[in-house]
Amino acid sequence: MARHVRILAVLQIIYATLGLLLGLGIFMLFGGIAAIVSLTAPIDESIVAAPVLAFIGGIIASIIIVLSLPRLIAGIGLLKHREWARVLSVVVGVIGLIDVPVGTALGIYSLCVLLNRDGAALFRGTDEVRPTTAPA
Repeated sequence: MARHVRILAVLQIIYATLGLLLGLGIFMLFGGIAAIVSLTAPIDESIVAAPVLAFIGGIIASIIIVLSLPRLIAGIGLLKHREWARVLSVVVGVIGLIDVPVGTALGIYSLCVLLNRDGAALFRGTDEVRPTTAPA
């Protein structure tokens, strides 16, 4: 089960990093469009359009970044087998179920791994983990 937790942690970190990069890219895209509009449009139109474009891009980018940060923090905590990271990953996994298709798959995987008895035992530091092979 420790291997699944490690895989889940790496997937969480990768997905969160992609989300952060997407948020940054959207912020830069809308900022660039706003700059182009302010330089090329007539002054009376650009006074309204450029700030609106920058505001919309900033809001979209902020939402994506704010939703990606907990996933990144949870992934890093999972690598260190912290109990709070398990709880945070379960919450992020449930929220991610609406993020079709990748977030849904990652959410289902995280719930299966972290709510499993063996997975939960890894974070408590107990010896409740069942053996995977029959005793000799």
